[in-house]
Parts: sequence; structure tokens; C-alpha cells
Amino acid sequence: MPTVEVADLKDGDFLLDVREDDEWQAGHAEGALHIPISEFVARYGEFTEAAPQDGRVHVICRSGGRSAQVTMYLAQQGIDAVNVDGGMHAWAAAGRPVVDDKGQSGFVL
Repeated sequence: MPTVEVADLKDGDFLLDVREDDEWQAGHAEGALHIPISEFVARYGEFTEAAPQDGRVHVICRSGGRSAQVTMYLAQQGIDAVNVDGGMHAWAAAGRPVVDDKGQSGFVL
């Protein structure tokens, strides 16, 4: 499965966060699209409206397991998707900003 390191992500890359609502509310990457894995198939249309038509989708969760599942699903749909290795734990450890659902400083739950 294709993966990418947090250090290789650039500002403006499309990021899909598949963690559950409580995790998202505690802290996420600003600008990410949030669709929990438990709702992903039902909300697939929402994803396709927001996703880049010819760009890569970077899928993230807490540590990489759930995002790997969604990455495989997206690849089966013909979408250029990669799993963010280490997830939000790696994101925060790399010093990338984490915000809560109010836009304030957040944390990885």
C-alpha cells in the first residue's frame, strides 16, 4: 500500500481524516476533510465532491490502521490515495499544528 511520511506533506495537500468525532474534536490538522471511517461508505459522495479530481488524497487517522483501510478502498475505486505513515501521532510529533473543533490549539486523542 502506498504510504507517505508526514515530513513529505506540503501545505495545500489534500488530507482526509477518518478518525471518529471525539478524536477530531480534540485535535486535527487544519483544513483536513473529516469523514469518520464508520461513516465513510455512506458519505462517499461527500468525499468525491471535496476531493481533488486529479490530485492525490492523503488519508490519516491516529496511527495509520484505519487510514490504511480507507486508502485501500479508495485505491480500489481508482483514486490516487496514500496512507500517512504514523497518522496524527506522527503529525503532532513532527511539530505540525493540531487544532480543535473551535480552531484553538488541540491535541491528539
